[in-house]
Amino acid sequence: MVLQESGEMYLETILVLSQKSPFVRAIDVGEEMGFSRPSVSRAVHLLSEGGFIQIDPSGGLTLTDAGREVAEKIYERHTVLSQWLASLGVPKEIATEDACKIEHDISDTSFAAIKRHIADLA
Repeated sequence: MVLQESGEMYLETILVLSQKSPFVRAIDVGEEMGFSRPSVSRAVHLLSEGGFIQIDPSGGLTLTDAGREVAEKIYERHTVLSQWLASLGVPKEIATEDACKIEHDISDTSFAAIKRHIADLA
């Protein structure tokens, strides 16, 4: 299953929420993302069918290895790009919003080059 940007966002959100609490429910994801219950329910179902998350009998969501790999990749991109844009003088809120847009489309090659550039500056 090829993930769309929205699927990556759901996985990233589940990862971030799981760092705050070991029990993440679909309702928590919906509240964090500002999405309706039916939208979240459909996305969770698709992510489960795709092998990216598991849903336990009590409704808890857990990332599978495949889901965690995608979520961590997107989260790293988000974090690095946000910090990089802010270091260039972009206001933090705008840097975060722009990083969220860029993180899904940037190639692995370009992202690696940005990371190398940042490391060279340090």
